[in-house]
Amino acid sequence: MAAPRVPWIDRAVVAIGLASLFSDVGHEMATAAMPALLASFGASSAVLGWIEGLSDAVSSFAKLVSGLYSDRLARRKPLAVVGYFLTAAGMASFAFATQSWHVLVGRVAGWLGRGARSPVRNVLLTEATTPETYGRAFGFERSMDSAGAIVGPLVALLLVATAGVRATFLLTVVPGLIAALLIVFLVKEKPHAPRPKASLLGGFSRLPPRFRRFLLGVGLAGLGDFSNTLLILWATQAWTPRFGLERAATLAVGFYVGYNVVYTLSCSVCGMLADRFDKRYVLAGGYALAVFPAAALLVPGDSFVKFAIVFGASGAYMGAWETVESSTAASYLPAEVRGTGFGILATVNGLGDLLSSVLVGSLWAVSPTSAMLYVIVMSLGGAAVLALTPAEA
Repeated sequence: MAAPRVPWIDRAVVAIGLASLFSDVGHEMATAAMPALLASFGASSAVLGWIEGLSDAVSSFAKLVSGLYSDRLARRKPLAVVGYFLTAAGMASFAFATQSWHVLVGRVAGWLGRGARSPVRNVLLTEATTPETYGRAFGFERSMDSAGAIVGPLVALLLVATAGVRATFLLTVVPGLIAALLIVFLVKEKPHAPRPKASLLGGFSRLPPRFRRFLLGVGLAGLGDFSNTLLILWATQAWTPRFGLERAATLAVGFYVGYNVVYTLSCSVCGMLADRFDKRYVLAGGYALAVFPAAALLVPGDSFVKFAIVFGASGAYMGAWETVESSTAASYLPAEVRGTGFGILATVNGLGDLLSSVLVGSLWAVSPTSAMLYVIVMSLGGAAVLALTPAEA
């Protein structure tokens, strides 16, 4: 007799997915236009790398604190709501930027909110589904998030052409507020026993050994996971001599939309694979995929085919990374340290983003070959750690 199908989607899962969709529409509208704004200030890839890296560092700290603090609370949901509001405000502040450091302040504020909400959102999603369907639930949430990254840049292109850059940044607040309201009204939090004396050291000591080994592989691969806004900047810079800054920036955003189309499909496919096969090997394969865009960037020239490979392969591997990392963590973490575990996972990723964005952005300014070889080594190293970690009963 065939095993019964396990339902994996309900109102809470849909609401969390829609919140990710709308929030991502807002901050991707800002992200798509941000490289062109920085280019108008004369900022280099190193400056963008520092903006992204520092923002990710602040986000990582917020994720760690939020995850730990959420285990102390009887109700976690308000932390997520505040985080969605803060992200919306940070992205809208780009409308008033006249220098690079203004963009840094807005990005940091937005990513502070993003960090505060992420572990709580993952806990809420974990509690809304079952261990047998974590992959599909997280794949759905990531697909909705990446669908927002398709819609956001397209909306940005339309608004920039009709209303201007400043108005576009201001309007990013609308989808951000919708995301917060979806969590407020449609997600019912399940009760859990708060741990008012929870500490970081105590929480880390309670994490399963398998989860700690998993963090090692995640951290190593994360050291090569630079921000995709660098891809937009590099494409813009490569095409500016041929097309001019405005058209080059528009083309780069168009390719970024293609990245997110691939990413959306990858999230769903990888979520299903993670429920069917050993998550370690699915994730290791995702890490290894990062070799392809890095190798393509080493090819001379500014052809559309080259950048199609870069953006497409990047979307494919990021769908695997984000979906399977979260669903793997959900399967390893006991309920009493779930917030702390997701916070530590997010912090490991964020610190990797900080180092990789700064290092890759700075290395690229000096030697693109060195930058991409570094990415390849880190990605394959993370894949090896995941693949060679023995399974536990």
